[in-house]
Amino acid sequence: MRSHRGSFDTDLVNQAYQAWDAEDWPRAGELLERAVRQAPDARGSDKLWFDAALAYKFLRDWPKAYELGLEAAARARRGKEDPAFWNLGIVATVLRDWATARDCWQGYGLPIPPGEGEILEDFGPTCVRINTATGQEVVWAQRLCPTRARVLNVPLDPGRRFGEVVLHDGVPNGERVFQGQAVPVFDEILLFTPSELPTLSVTVTASAPDDIEALLEAFARDNLGAEPSDTVKPLCSCCSEGSVTQERTVEAGRKSMLLAAPEQRAAELLDRWHAERPDDRSWTGLHPAS
Repeated sequence: MRSHRGSFDTDLVNQAYQAWDAEDWPRAGELLERAVRQAPDARGSDKLWFDAALAYKFLRDWPKAYELGLEAAARARRGKEDPAFWNLGIVATVLRDWATARDCWQGYGLPIPPGEGEILEDFGPTCVRINTATGQEVVWAQRLCPTRARVLNVPLDPGRRFGEVVLHDGVPNGERVFQGQAVPVFDEILLFTPSELPTLSVTVTASAPDDIEALLEAFARDNLGAEPSDTVKPLCSCCSEGSVTQERTVEAGRKSMLLAAPEQRAAELLDRWHAERPDDRSWTGLHPAS
């Protein structure tokens, strides 16, 4: 770790990585920063800056992770998928520093269009493992940038909502396969933008699968959520973090539905759906989910 630009205290670095191995992030971050500031541009300093920033990211100390992440990115090669840019891109997004976030994604090597303000692009479908009051749930989402996605499912836990934007990590932790297309599952870091749409529950009766499809499409046209609650399959953590093939099947009959909509608007859409085929469609018991 020696260079013409100074050297690190190797004992300090060793202590830092002992703390790292023990997941003692406050001590690891503090010691790594102390060590690298002794010789900020010595050989190997890029790794110490990066790991120090990462430790504070684990701590959710975003200002400190940003400060150290800037140092790590300044020593990274642009366009070579250097993780220093990705890590700082996440932190800058949390802090809503959109100029730095754009520069980081471009520095990493991603085709981010030029612009100003919040990044709202279409990076395609993905899945996110969100945190709920009772554990975790994998939901489908649309990626808005490399680290944010808008939830497209109605979560089972009413504490989470259709349409909310979540910030997720950059390393996949599982995958879902739908219609032959594999998409990654990312772990949620935090809720970025809450959704104002409440989660409702209703019981519907339909004579044919097409009747259920018509109801789903009616809500989708209003940018609202609707899905049968029996389509959710519980998985153990080991299976959830593996590759899971999903098939979308809609069955007729009497079933519970989860809706994401203002209650009055949901009732209007349900009434319209019923009126189109009153002998084949009915609904009852619309109420807030709990």
